[in-house]
Amino acid sequence: MNNEKNNGTPQVLVLGIGNVLMGDEGVGVHVARRLEGIELPENVRCLDGGTGSFQLLEPMQQARRVALVDATIDGNPPGTLRRLTPRFSSEYPATLTAHDIGLKDLLDAAYLMGEHLDVTLFAISIAEPQGVGMELSVTVAERLDEITETIRKDIIALAGGLSPESLKSCHA
Repeated sequence: MNNEKNNGTPQVLVLGIGNVLMGDEGVGVHVARRLEGIELPENVRCLDGGTGSFQLLEPMQQARRVALVDATIDGNPPGTLRRLTPRFSSEYPATLTAHDIGLKDLLDAAYLMGEHLDVTLFAISIAEPQGVGMELSVTVAERLDEITETIRKDIIALAGGLSPESLKSCHA
């Protein structure tokens, strides 16, 4: 399936962020990988963003809209999904997990370059990482299908032209 517009620029970029070597901290990558295997509109591109880096700046600049999927340690029960539409990196949760400084720096760089980014953050609550391991916790793994489906529906709406603010409140 061609996930790009005719001029080669993706309209919607789904960017899964996280370190899959740290269990639940990599849930954003797990969701992006699942979305890659599901039929999505042609103007949607999914990308494993790992722990974030300035290499992601170009794909973000090319996208009309960016959907970030990331883990957050926010005190909510693990597996809670929240949709946020921050406009500046300072509006992102202070509790984004270990890579948050790099992701916030990446967003700041895009904004400083004059890029208008229409960013929706899908924040998935996790507990404090307990060590190294590639497996998701039972709690988050049990919610992964539901989380992925909720995000898939929102991505389809965004790809169809709806604004992030028009999406219903998200409490998966």
